[in-house]
Amino acid sequence: MASVNLTGIEKHFGDTRVIKGVDIAIGDGEFAVFVGPSGCGKSTLLRMIAGLDDPSVGQIRIGDQTVNGLPPKERGVSMVFQTYALYPHMTVRDNMGFGLMIAGTEKETIGSKVAAAAKVLGLDKLLDRLPRQLSGGQRQRVAMGRAMVRDPKVFLFDEPLSNLDAKLRVQMRTEIRALHQRLKTTSIYVTHDQIEAMTMADRIIVLRDGQVEQIGAPAHLYDFPCNTFVATFIGSPSMNLVPGRAANGSATPDAGGSIALDASHTNLAEQRVVLGLRPEHLRVREAGYANGIPCEVKVVEFSGADTLVTCDAQGHTVQALVHDRLLVKAGDKVTLDIEPRLVHVFDEATQQRL
Repeated sequence: MASVNLTGIEKHFGDTRVIKGVDIAIGDGEFAVFVGPSGCGKSTLLRMIAGLDDPSVGQIRIGDQTVNGLPPKERGVSMVFQTYALYPHMTVRDNMGFGLMIAGTEKETIGSKVAAAAKVLGLDKLLDRLPRQLSGGQRQRVAMGRAMVRDPKVFLFDEPLSNLDAKLRVQMRTEIRALHQRLKTTSIYVTHDQIEAMTMADRIIVLRDGQVEQIGAPAHLYDFPCNTFVATFIGSPSMNLVPGRAANGSATPDAGGSIALDASHTNLAEQRVVLGLRPEHLRVREAGYANGIPCEVKVVEFSGADTLVTCDAQGHTVQALVHDRLLVKAGDKVTLDIEPRLVHVFDEATQQRL
């Protein structure tokens, strides 16, 4: 195992800077997730750690070694790709052991390492099958096993679940997390899916436009997003952002009504703000309720355990996610109420947390 440290990393393609001065420290044995929208630079960072691309500026350290300029095979990393990259004419056994064979490892050692990894991954009865005889989840396990047998210092995962269906993705992310807890190997995982990031990570690195927006544990990012971008990217359904004006311990949303703020915001001078309201924190009250945003129900979506209520408030769309069975329908007038301690307040001009 080893720590991974990125210092002042930049990546230029011609005159275009796609990575813009990134500093990230990942601890020994940590499961870190790079998350962000398409084009934010997360896969580029992973490729530079792997040695598939070189940084234009900055230093990459794995453990106590600076790896800039080292080829991938000398970095002590193993990468699991989105596309599995299995040889179709080779059995599971040969696919898992191929890298060791190329490295000149003895057959007995290859056999024991493959057998051990196959047992951990539940592939021990499938070693003589070809990839075409496997399900998508089994193929992904083979790709993981091929990485495991090399005993790497660091596992790198590049959106490994994006080709799987929804049910299998849930199962596989649980398996990957359980595997990490068993092996304790430093792992860096790239995804655009914030649910994967929230459920799997020890720490999340949120990226946008080649820069780090925020780093923290999933609960910290959910409870204390540093700006409106992180606030809306972390959490599902996405946080409602409602502009308004704050003063004297309360806020007047542009959408109408009044929302009480907690003690940490009582000192705000009269100023423009953006109110961050998580759908799961909003409560659907009767029309005319004193605290909250008056609105009209537009859509009610029942999904079993939860009900998502989409409302219109003077042209602003606000969603509430409730766990109770609601007897509301499109056209009903309601008030969306929230506890003061659950209101996030951002500066309208800078979009930063207040």
